[in-house]
Amino acid sequence: MDDVFKALADPSRRQLLDRLGDRDGQTLRELCAGLDMARQSVSKHLTVLESAGLITTVRRGRDKLHYVNAVPINAIAERWISRFDRGRVTALADLKRALKQTVMDSRTFVYTTYIATTPERLWQALTEPAFTERYWGVAFESDWTEGSPLVWKQGGATMSDPEQVVLVSDPYRRLAYTWHTFTEQWAQAVGIAEEVRAELAVERRSTVTFDLEPLGSQVELTVTQDFDPEGILHDMCSQGWPPILSSLKTLLETGEPLPAR
Repeated sequence: MDDVFKALADPSRRQLLDRLGDRDGQTLRELCAGLDMARQSVSKHLTVLESAGLITTVRRGRDKLHYVNAVPINAIAERWISRFDRGRVTALADLKRALKQTVMDSRTFVYTTYIATTPERLWQALTEPAFTERYWGVAFESDWTEGSPLVWKQGGATMSDPEQVVLVSDPYRRLAYTWHTFTEQWAQAVGIAEEVRAELAVERRSTVTFDLEPLGSQVELTVTQDFDPEGILHDMCSQGWPPILSSLKTLLETGEPLPAR
């Protein structure tokens, strides 16, 4: 946490975080616009923020996009504030998510977490049904080769579709697939109203990507999901991913997932 506090102590770095809070997913050039700082200075500040885990980056062609990563801030809250008032912490976290969803005009979700495990073990947890059912409540059937179908099983419902496929399969490094087929059976199984399911069904199909980067005794896991900018799936998944990934981390580090919400 020393690196986090040192990074937040500088007003210029806080300003950059504020700008990303207003609009996530900006390039270096966009972040430099309107700032009284040289491009090199902005780049150095971003490097400090990324080293502290306060931002995460994603490559899109030639562009390097920067996103706020809330994990270190949540860790600070859990260490100090929650021991005094856990209910208030939860309310603040809900407020933060609500504000972020209101101001973000990007429809890309990015989340980075650090798990004390190996890339091989994490890959197993992302692809083996026995693992995914424990922390996610979802089982996948696939041979995990590029272009292969992906069968999604949840709550007794089975979803398959010719367009529900594995897009990238680079073992222990990157996994991506389309997300997913919203059937009436699935909606009934998980308690989604039919009118909501109907809205989801007409959205442009989403894509989720898992990037694994070994860092000593840990693995940096970055989850990126792109959404239909006109759809409602973004808000639903933005609230769903943090508890799923927290449960994944807990399972790999302790042997038991978090209690089901």
